[in-house]
Amino acid sequence: MPQLNPGPWMTILLMSWMIFLTLMVSKTMNFKDTNYPPSHSLNTILPQPWNWPWF
Repeated sequence: MPQLNPGPWMTILLMSWMIFLTLMVSKTMNFKDTNYPPSHSLNTILPQPWNWPWF
């Protein structure tokens, strides 16, 4: 059985991980600041009663 050169496979693996991490970071950074409530309505937010979803 021939022995494969590990150099190109490591390069392909590292490049694919870099592309994957770049895509994931760009997707997660889109949701960084969108969930903050507006500052003027902080005093008017009332807690809502909560139940388990199956009851």
